[in-house]
Amino acid sequence: MEIKVLTAPGLGSSGELHWQTLWEQSIPCTKRIEQSDWNAPVCERWVAQIEKAIAAAGPQVVIAAHSLACIALAHWAIQSKTRIRGALLVAPADAERQGFPAEAVGFSPVPLVKLPFESIVVASTNDAYCSLERAAFFANCWGSRFVNAGAKGHINSESGLGEWMEGQNLLKELVQNLPTL
Repeated sequence: MEIKVLTAPGLGSSGELHWQTLWEQSIPCTKRIEQSDWNAPVCERWVAQIEKAIAAAGPQVVIAAHSLACIALAHWAIQSKTRIRGALLVAPADAERQGFPAEAVGFSPVPLVKLPFESIVVASTNDAYCSLERAAFFANCWGSRFVNAGAKGHINSESGLGEWMEGQNLLKELVQNLPTL
């Protein structure tokens, strides 16, 4: 059975040059989890949309989440009985940091429990929205493999990554290493 990839963008969604958008266009069986409000997110609504998208996609799902969607996915994981195969969690936003956007509601506290699926957390040494140390802490709490991507900012379109082959390779590695059902 083929693995489906659902992308989960963060605050403001992912523009046309973001690696998630490019993956949706080039990787078969890849689809975006849509949110009703990308600019004033409410965690429980984002979690509900994640649940809905996963239910529609079926059990062979891997999520490629970015930024605030990583935190929403962690909230989803502790609330839902539905399971996914794995997740690539890229540049998680620290919802507990000073200066976190007030328009993003309910994402704090960040769940700090082992996720019930395989996962890889990818972080940058110069991300303005989460320190490398904090991202490594999240990875440890979530039971995720941690990857230091180097100085790539928030690992978004401003980082100039294009289709971000390093991320695609991590996604392939994650899928190949999934335990069989």
